[in-house]
Amino acid sequence: MNILFVCSQNRWRSLTAETIFKDNQNHSIKSAGTEKDARIRVSEKLLNWAEIIFVMEKRHKERLNDKFGVLLEKKELIILDIADDYKYMDPELIEILKISVSPYLNQ
Repeated sequence: MNILFVCSQNRWRSLTAETIFKDNQNHSIKSAGTEKDARIRVSEKLLNWAEIIFVMEKRHKERLNDKFGVLLEKKELIILDIADDYKYMDPELIEILKISVSPYLNQ
């Protein structure tokens, strides 16, 4: 399954998620950001590739819908509700991500 993690800058939250889940042999994992200066910016190509999209906050879902609405109609999009309070690979962020995302990976 192709899984995309999205936050604003793709530097801390979504990049952490990509890093901790990328070794799962049953899934392909990528991450991106919604902002113009994101490390890797969300694109139509990435959204077409993704089967499940995890966004960190409701505003990320809104930004994706505003720009790529039609592409998202048949996608599973999950809001993780993780605030921008963590740095890359913060142990608390890792724990929250594992608890929030693991049930979807084990379907």
